[in-house]
Amino acid sequence: MSTLSPLNRRHFLGLVGLSAVAAGCGTAAGGGPSGKGGTKTLRYQGWTGQVTVPELAEDLGFLRDVKLEWVGNTISGPQDIQSAATGETDFGGAFNGAVVKLAANGAPIKSVISYYGSDENAYSGYYVRADSPIRTARDLIGKKVGMNTLGAHSEAMLDIYLQRSGLSAADADKVEPLVVPPVNTEQSLRQKQIDVAVLSGVLRDKALAGGGLRQLFTDHQLLGSFSAGTYVMTERFIRQNPDTVRTFVTGVGRALDWSRTTPRAEVIARMTRIVKKRGRNEDTGTLQYWKSYGVAEPGGRITGEELRLWIDWLADRGDIDRGRVRLDALYTNDFNTPAPASPAPSGR
Repeated sequence: MSTLSPLNRRHFLGLVGLSAVAAGCGTAAGGGPSGKGGTKTLRYQGWTGQVTVPELAEDLGFLRDVKLEWVGNTISGPQDIQSAATGETDFGGAFNGAVVKLAANGAPIKSVISYYGSDENAYSGYYVRADSPIRTARDLIGKKVGMNTLGAHSEAMLDIYLQRSGLSAADADKVEPLVVPPVNTEQSLRQKQIDVAVLSGVLRDKALAGGGLRQLFTDHQLLGSFSAGTYVMTERFIRQNPDTVRTFVTGVGRALDWSRTTPRAEVIARMTRIVKKRGRNEDTGTLQYWKSYGVAEPGGRITGEELRLWIDWLADRGDIDRGRVRLDALYTNDFNTPAPASPAPSGR
């Protein structure tokens, strides 16, 4: 298990964008080959035991002639978008605050579509053991909070919760976020290796089904329904491959809408087939708990407010220079073209 002290944690947050800037400004940024028609293959990172929206879109046929090339898995949004910024992959997704931070440090990236969010079904919850004495924010002082990565969604929500609960900056620094792989977070909490576990999606509902856990707070309670993360591409890649970007964004948007309007059992069945078909020896049992991707806007369209929120939050914390971020340069909906409604193929 990886740990960071409060001092190192702040150092980490300061470096989240910087490492990508140095590499992102090099010749690698921009991704795969682009000819007259642009590349038709998009390299990406997946998530173990889960089906990302692009993977669902490809299986549904919504990506048409664009193919996905899986290069490995990640558990970190900041790492994923850094890989896109350096050209190791062609797109990556992360919490919008991490996207803002990376862009503020000079990485040539642009958000093209929202892919996850928080609603009454899809949210990140902060859980303790049922017999835990932790009941308030102040009880977290000196305690360990396990999450998938630092400098992203889970840590931002924790900081907001502590701030709104009236903890001073000095006391908040005594709450220790730790990196724990998502598939191990429930077990780490039950074995008392951590005091609080951040759980979301299928892993959250699977853990709750096992009993013995108690909710402390959720991101949905803090901020209501909102789109929380976007897929980014480099500006160079977008410029060189506009048709491919349009196909990708439109297809992902259609897949998001399909997941909202299709009976849940059918969505889960399709996801299960996708995971089994890719043959990576993954557990499909958790997929039965899937409920929603949580994206607020139809087609995954991005609203400026979803990014402005984190520009203000990061600037107020002193993590970014507000003057280095232009909201209109952070994202585009130009490639999110509504597609005619048509039934998805029944199976592939």
